[in-house]
Amino acid sequence: MASNSISRREFAYAAGGLAAAFATPEILAAAQGSRRLAAQELSPQALAAITDAEAAAFASPEILKPAAPRRFAAPERGKEIRINFNENPYGPSPRALEAISGAEATAMRYPDDLHEQVTEAIARLHGVARENVVLGCGSTEILRVADMAFLGPGKNVVVAEPTFEAVLEYARVTRAEAVKIPLTADFRHDLPRMAAACTSKTGLVYLCNPNNPTGTVVTREELGKFFARVPATTVVLVDEAYYDFVEDARCASAFEWMGKMPNLVVARTFSKVYGLAGMRLGYGVGSRQAIEAMRAHELQQNGNAAVLPAALASLADTGNRAEMRKRLNDTRRWLSRELEKDGRRTMPSETNFLMVYLGGDAGPVIAAFRARGIEVGRRFPSLSEWLRVSMGTQPEMEAFLAALREIVPVSAARAA
Repeated sequence: MASNSISRREFAYAAGGLAAAFATPEILAAAQGSRRLAAQELSPQALAAITDAEAAAFASPEILKPAAPRRFAAPERGKEIRINFNENPYGPSPRALEAISGAEATAMRYPDDLHEQVTEAIARLHGVARENVVLGCGSTEILRVADMAFLGPGKNVVVAEPTFEAVLEYARVTRAEAVKIPLTADFRHDLPRMAAACTSKTGLVYLCNPNNPTGTVVTREELGKFFARVPATTVVLVDEAYYDFVEDARCASAFEWMGKMPNLVVARTFSKVYGLAGMRLGYGVGSRQAIEAMRAHELQQNGNAAVLPAALASLADTGNRAEMRKRLNDTRRWLSRELEKDGRRTMPSETNFLMVYLGGDAGPVIAAFRARGIEVGRRFPSLSEWLRVSMGTQPEMEAFLAALREIVPVSAARAA
């Protein structure tokens, strides 16, 4: 009678199949390779165990029971103020909304033609060839494919601390090392130190300008000196998700150096000023060689039949973009003035969010806001006494200010 037991090696294959249920596309590909090997080497009993293990992963009560609510859950309409994710509270332009509604007629078709049209439109916008553009499911996919293309074991990525964390999360998957350079005393990127940290092992240096979560910027002069000091073997990834809000004349987009630096990649998004965060579309622009390397890791069909026409409509509606930029910047300036009247410290911001000094740990303050139905930014460990607040509508920001004055009275903020 055949034994139902399996060897350690066979168990390892089974565990690998189970893990594949929760893995990344790269790990899944490797797991499928292991399955093909298993089919050649393992007994029928072991293969059955693998199938049973995988089925159990999806059929067990622990997996099937409803998941606990997460912070990404949509709030009950009208019951919560969301000023935590740097979204545009006014949403897409009317033209974009019309384009989204019109997508119903083509929902059954793959949007290949639209993908090409958006790629061409972005190429025209930035004065490059379409081969220099890659689309992503949000600009976070651009960060992911850059990590996959230019990092790996033995490589490192140089970043500011703190900055947008996604590039570090994806870097961990590649087993690259993170080299974190603290911000300057005025909460800006320390570009000389970041450039000096780049070595032959540095596959990527990441610059978020304006920076998230601080909202601060680097100048044209500082950027030029930085680019000149970074080794040609290091890819410079400049994340300009918030650049549409910049008004400081001393600043410059990295696009000014496009075509002069083969190791430069610039990422942008439709999530912020264009109000399409929920639709997920971003893009990267760089040299043909860099973009080809990144395309090898992107998702197929990563733009859908609704967001692509919405993007085309958004790019064409320059009036709405200008209105959103002014409206959100005006709200930020109003809030800054009110906080200044209170004697509170803020960081200078060129974005649709603002960092406010609390004088104590942000954790309890965030919880107190949540208890009042106001979702504010998360706690940043290296800036634990600062609170990031996104710009909402004017009534939402007035509600935030009133709650802040209750939760952290002016006297407490000044004493700190």
